[in-house]
Amino acid sequence: MILASGPATTVLSLAAAAAYALPAAAAARLSQRSARWLLLAAWLLHALVLGWTLLGEAPRFGFAPALSVTAWLVLTVYAVERELFPQMQARWALAGLGSVAVLLALVFPGAPLHPEISPLLPLHWALGIASYGLFAAAVVHAWLMRRSEQMMRQAAEPQAGLPLLTLERLTFRFAAAGFVLLSATLLAGIVFGEELYGRAWRWDHKNVFSVLAWFAFALLLLGRARFGWRGRKAVRVLYTGSLLLLLAYVGSRFVMEVVLGRSA
Repeated sequence: MILASGPATTVLSLAAAAAYALPAAAAARLSQRSARWLLLAAWLLHALVLGWTLLGEAPRFGFAPALSVTAWLVLTVYAVERELFPQMQARWALAGLGSVAVLLALVFPGAPLHPEISPLLPLHWALGIASYGLFAAAVVHAWLMRRSEQMMRQAAEPQAGLPLLTLERLTFRFAAAGFVLLSATLLAGIVFGEELYGRAWRWDHKNVFSVLAWFAFALLLLGRARFGWRGRKAVRVLYTGSLLLLLAYVGSRFVMEVVLGRSA
């Protein structure tokens, strides 16, 4: 159901979106300190929104909350990386992503969770969403890497602030970690399908796209290890796998909730 959120969720979501939007829209006019504190406030408000949505009296979940959790995880990764690599510069883009994700989850809050769901289901979802977050972080780093390469060809100073080799290593590390979690998610779905969803594994759209994404990421990591894939070829395979993974849950739930108007 669209716009089924309560007043508390609405207020928190609008506050988080506004806090994200300020450093995104006024990146050039804000000091580093001000932008950092605004992004921290937005991150905390976003965490409260997620906690209220997923753990409150009437928990809900769907394609937009999944994207919101993914965006929050990417911003968490960015916050940690900023401490390790202060020259990392992607604040404005990630702040804009966070604002859009929060508002999207407010408009499309998802379906209410059944009170008698399997206790293993939240763990299964956590593994899947964590893999989404790691692959999204890999995509962000791949984008920064490609942007730096283009600026170097134009004899301009790379705005990412990190050496290309560092960005490349981080990209593949996030992709490898995401692959491990995606593998665990698929294995849990196969082994515990009946307990999780009340039915054995079946080849529906979500599972087909998930398996295709798994093969794409396996090909990426194998190509990297055996043939030294890097640059444009590696980024294309990463983007392809990430798109397939996005279609797996988010795409299928979007069609179910928005196009077909069904909650399950």
